[in-house]
Amino acid sequence: MLLTTGCQSLFISKRTSTECQWTNWDQVNIAFDSIVPNHTTVQDLKYMGFDPKVQPNIKIMPYVDVVPIFMPNPNIHLCDLPTGVQVYIEARQNNLAYCMELQNVLDKRHGNLALDVFGFKRLSHESGWRFKGLILIKNGVVVYTLSSGEPQISSDDDNFRPLGPFQDLSDSALHLISSAVH
Repeated sequence: MLLTTGCQSLFISKRTSTECQWTNWDQVNIAFDSIVPNHTTVQDLKYMGFDPKVQPNIKIMPYVDVVPIFMPNPNIHLCDLPTGVQVYIEARQNNLAYCMELQNVLDKRHGNLALDVFGFKRLSHESGWRFKGLILIKNGVVVYTLSSGEPQISSDDDNFRPLGPFQDLSDSALHLISSAVH
């Protein structure tokens, strides 16, 4: 089997993907940026693809879940917040928020298969994108939007354990010895 498939295909890989209509950062970011506070309505949001009843992974948040995001401690006052957030918080009724956390991330292991399998050296590379968006709505009209994320993820994780599979045993032995001494 090793001769026909090659060692690289035997490495573990993991894809974490949120089901949504957008397949990349640019698509979701352009759609989100087209939302215009004090102009875009809930009906407009539906046409744009931001409908939690149709589009998976859009969370509906009530007022009580939104306030701690903007005012996590008493040192932050209402007057310190952007106008749209102030309008939303002051209303307390007839408002809701949409929150989305979208991602498409691939975590792929690579390197020496034998060292990886026996736990001596594990190399992995993570790539993809993550997007977070929050839409505040009062009386059916968007009053504020906020987005963040990582348009391009590229990170390496190198995990080196000189004792390989015995590393855990040595950690356990040290714990047992220290417990016996005390």
